[in-house]
Parts: sequence; structure tokens; C-alpha cells
Amino acid sequence: MQQIPSVMKGIILSGHGDYDKLHYKEDLPVPSPDDNEVLIKVNAAGVNNTDINTRIAWYSKSESSARDASWSGQALSFPRIQGADVCGMIVRVGKNVNPDRVGERVLIEPCIREANGKRLLQPWYFGSECDGGFSEYTVVSSNHAHKINSTLSDIELASFPCSYSTAENLLTKSNVKSGETVLITGASGGVGSAAVQLAKARGAIVVAITSATKSNEILKLGASKTISRNDSITDALGVNSVDVVIDMVAGESWPEFLDILRPGGRYAVAGAIAGPIVELDIRTLYLKDLSFFGCTVLEPNVFSSLIHHIENDNIKPIIAKSFKLKNIVDAQKMFLQKKHIGKIVLSVTPNS
Repeated sequence: MQQIPSVMKGIILSGHGDYDKLHYKEDLPVPSPDDNEVLIKVNAAGVNNTDINTRIAWYSKSESSARDASWSGQALSFPRIQGADVCGMIVRVGKNVNPDRVGERVLIEPCIREANGKRLLQPWYFGSECDGGFSEYTVVSSNHAHKINSTLSDIELASFPCSYSTAENLLTKSNVKSGETVLITGASGGVGSAAVQLAKARGAIVVAITSATKSNEILKLGASKTISRNDSITDALGVNSVDVVIDMVAGESWPEFLDILRPGGRYAVAGAIAGPIVELDIRTLYLKDLSFFGCTVLEPNVFSSLIHHIENDNIKPIIAKSFKLKNIVDAQKMFLQKKHIGKIVLSVTPNS
């Protein structure tokens, strides 16, 4: 049996603010799994918008406080270990968990519906309402640790959980079908590039919005056409030309997304990196019989579907760069430059 230390290396977030709220520690206590939990040795953890948004209190709608600055709209408790994208190995189990799970390679489902086997009234986000994977060890309910059989590296596998499950959830809730035309915004980002692949796997015709310099890479992922983020979407596609819009961007051009949707079209959103406040002509919504889907909590079958796609090589990891855990600030700075395609991942190894 693997020897498990009493302390570990990790990154703690001490409060909302700038990079100085991130602290690399080498003496954090190793957590112990409760009865229905597993202890996971983390090998790699991806960097996400959520990590940064939580740190800077972007989720808060209040200008005077950060009492609603978490993914769930509740106040966070600090210190907190962030990190939603985790690939690792189960090294210990609680007394109600099958001991045969020790040694399993797993991906953690980031949308947490249960804690220690008990159903939560409101789902948590791994690394937000509970400690996550920016540390050498982490715990999670056994049902959220999904066994994975793959020849991909830990770094590659850690690129999947959050971005790809978010993308699959967007496509699932908006019921994207073979032959439909789907517009995907932010196509070079983690969720966007995942959505391109997963929509293509469903047989959809993918139109992707990205920068001109990244167009060829997005076409290689499966897009049939790309549009520059600086161009008019309506001019490029025409009104009533798209069945589904998968959006991570929002911002000033948002009304065009509804203009290009066909009557009966669907709009699904899981981000607002260009700005969360948009202008809606409510007549467009009801006269075109449009359906809107906010996509945060994963549908029950989404993560198992993602595992199936990975194990059957239906999708591929896209790694922009990997950093050591202690270099998380460099990783987040690169992330915010938005010049990369795919995922930035932290290596969580003994020398990290």
C-alpha cells in the first residue's frame, strides 16, 4: 500500500483579490476521506476561468461586498484550495467505499451533487465550495471520482473534466442533433474548442467564432467555417441561418446571436467573458419562439458520456502549456492573455 504523508504541497487562496492571494505551501495537512469519500493523489490539474473569477470576486453582483462571489452565489470560506480539473489516482477509501477502488486512475466530476454520500440542496463546484485539486492530495465523494481507461498522459487527461463537461452539457441541454448548424463562440478557449469537437462528433455543422490567427487550428478540430470575432456575425451568416448558438462570450454583439437563430432556435450559455450585461429585445425571443438555456449544473449523464468519448478517442486533448504547481501565477497570467488554444495545466508531482 502506498505510504501517504501527513502534509502536502498545495496552493491556497487566502481571500478575494490579486495574485498575492495565492500562496504556495509545503505544510498543508493531507485530508482524510470520510465514510463515502476517496482520497486521490493528484497528478495534474487544469486552470480555468472559474479559478480566476472566484479569486477576483467576478461572480459577485454586489459592489459593496463579496457575499455572493462564489460559483453558487454564496460567500466563500477561506483559505480555499482551488482547482476543478483533476486527474489522479485513488490511494485510500472511506469505510463505505469498495477497497478495490484503490489504485484506480480517475477524473473528478467538477459539478458536485453530493458530499460524503449526502445529496446537496444546491450543487457545489469542485475547488469553490469545497477544496479542489491544486494540491498533492484531495478528497471527493466516491461517486464523483470516475474511473478512466486511457493511454493519454495525466496532463492530457486533466484538460478534460471542466471544459469538456461544460461543452457537453451545453450541447446536451440545447439538444444539438446531427445535421444542425451550430455557432460556437470563443472557439479557441477550453470550452469552445471542446464544443467544436463534441458538436462535430454529434454530426453537427460547426461555425466557430475565433481570431484570424487561430482559424486554421479551429478548422482542424472540426469546424466547417470560422468567423473573425471582429466581424459582424449577421453579415457573415445572414439572419435565421443557425439552429443553435453555444455561447461563452456574451458582450456587445450578443443581440446578433438571436438575429441569426432560426425560428425555434436554441441559445445555450455558460460564460460571459466579453461582458455579462446584454441588451435583449424581448420581441425577438417570443416572436421567433426561441429557447434559452443557462448551463451550469451538469445533466446527470454528461460526465459519464464524456468518459465514453475519451475512452473511445472521439475527442482529443488540446494542451497549450503545462506549468509546475508552484508557478500558478505564471499559468494564470498566460491564461488571461487569451493567446493560446486549448488548456493550460498544472503538473502536480513531487518536484512541483
